[in-house]
Amino acid sequence: MRTFQAAAVVSIVVSALIVFSLIGRAVSFVTEVDLSDLAAGGWFPRRSMFGLPTILTGSVIVAGIAMLVAAPLGLGAAIYLAEYARPRVRKVIKPVLEILAGIPSVVVGVFALSWISPQIIGRLSGDAGLFNMAAAGIGVGVLVTPLVASVAEDSFRAVPMSLREASYGLGAKKRSTTTKIVFPAAISGVVASIILGISRAIGETMVVLIVAGGTGGAEFSLNPFNAGQTMTGAMAALARGSDQVRGADQAFPSLFFVGLLLFLITLSLNVVSERYVRRVRQKY
Repeated sequence: MRTFQAAAVVSIVVSALIVFSLIGRAVSFVTEVDLSDLAAGGWFPRRSMFGLPTILTGSVIVAGIAMLVAAPLGLGAAIYLAEYARPRVRKVIKPVLEILAGIPSVVVGVFALSWISPQIIGRLSGDAGLFNMAAAGIGVGVLVTPLVASVAEDSFRAVPMSLREASYGLGAKKRSTTTKIVFPAAISGVVASIILGISRAIGETMVVLIVAGGTGGAEFSLNPFNAGQTMTGAMAALARGSDQVRGADQAFPSLFFVGLLLFLITLSLNVVSERYVRRVRQKY
């Protein structure tokens, strides 16, 4: 009992130390930088251009595209594994899905740059360059899909079999039972899987750093076929090599500010997810 309690306390302490390490430099950055620099038309920290709309919009675009890929694929895989797949098939597909979740993100980034961008994005838009946010979003979606599928499948399998049997007893078919009985009963877990996937997509770094194209900075753009920058990509691009961070007086503190902002966004998503799950969760 004490061992588990100590583990929980240590995790809380570590999280608090991370937040405290960010707050000091983040506050220093906000107080010393001009507010006009935060609304600049691009993110170029070494030029003292800290356009927050650029990295915020880039993060939303990449995460949105990722969830357009991960949500239908992940939920579809979860429904198939929980409701349609035979036990032997499930024993094969489930480990394969988990292996996909373990693929290093740098491998997915190289795959997105060498195949997704030229073969998919290049055919969708002839004006798209090799580096673009759309390819980065699809690559992140590939990484997020196993996470969404795993959490959603656990929710579907947690629905009591008695609900399915009652539906079959009333003459409902398999599809109707899945869509009208099982899915609504597991809606809390489905929403939790999607919000967890969004948090994972916003926090992904390597794929965005390789594919999005904003390594030296990026201009504000709402076009997913253009190069862009996300919060995580901005931090990784700026912090590559300790001697390269200090391109301007406030470049280094901006790392802590963006890190704190990213932490607050992720925390907000988790809090919203937890409250929603508690509100709609059904106990059987």
